[in-house]
Amino acid sequence: MRNLAWLLAFWLLGSLYGCTAGENGRAGEGTDKVELTVSAAASLREALEEAKTAFERKNPNIRIQYNFGASGALQRQISEGAPVDLFFSAAPEPFEKLKTEGLIDPEHEKTVLANELVLIVPKQGDGAVQSLDDITRAKRVAIGLPESVPAGMYAKQTLEKAGLWKQVKPKLVYAKDVRQVLTYVETGNVDAGFVYRTDALVSNNVKIAAAVPSGMHDPIVYPLGVVKTSKHLKEARVFYAYLTSEQALQTFEQQGFRRAR
Repeated sequence: MRNLAWLLAFWLLGSLYGCTAGENGRAGEGTDKVELTVSAAASLREALEEAKTAFERKNPNIRIQYNFGASGALQRQISEGAPVDLFFSAAPEPFEKLKTEGLIDPEHEKTVLANELVLIVPKQGDGAVQSLDDITRAKRVAIGLPESVPAGMYAKQTLEKAGLWKQVKPKLVYAKDVRQVLTYVETGNVDAGFVYRTDALVSNNVKIAAAVPSGMHDPIVYPLGVVKTSKHLKEARVFYAYLTSEQALQTFEQQGFRRAR
């Protein structure tokens, strides 16, 4: 019985120490880790995954969880109360809507990157589409939904500016985001599609038929901001600082993005 009493005393003491150490951050390290949710445009996937690896190596107490998709759809999720810590949009409009709603931290928001719209075709295609003017020869053309996918909005603006919208509209296949457009072209389900240059660069199964002149559409820029309703504002601001740092900008440039002016 005496041995049992001693064992019980040691167990209670160990439990008490474990709880106290956990509260002081010296034990139970996992309980101190914070997970940030970052809603980001689909075109940022590879660059942000690389940035995540570098950031988490330096900040082991912060874990990054991405929610990739169309910027317009992501903006609506945040507006409706989705628990998001940072928003990285592929266009100013969805970002400005959140600012108008008072959901972006005004001291932690910045237009960070720029990109270029291109017309792509399957690498092993028949070569019928070799320029923007050739797009009328295509049977099917993929673009993102203009109402929610910035790349789709830019594509529509381009076709309207070129006087080709009415001719091409019956051939359009709409995608939920720019990466779905890329997949449609890769698999040969469409003859051509509009994506960002950075999307085209990640695929070995497509080629760029034409680069769209910047004057054919609104400027393609990527604003980044901390969401005001974040439950982890301190950590969100730390990741924001990293994404706007020289190290991160170099990572984005290696993926084909340009720095915003």
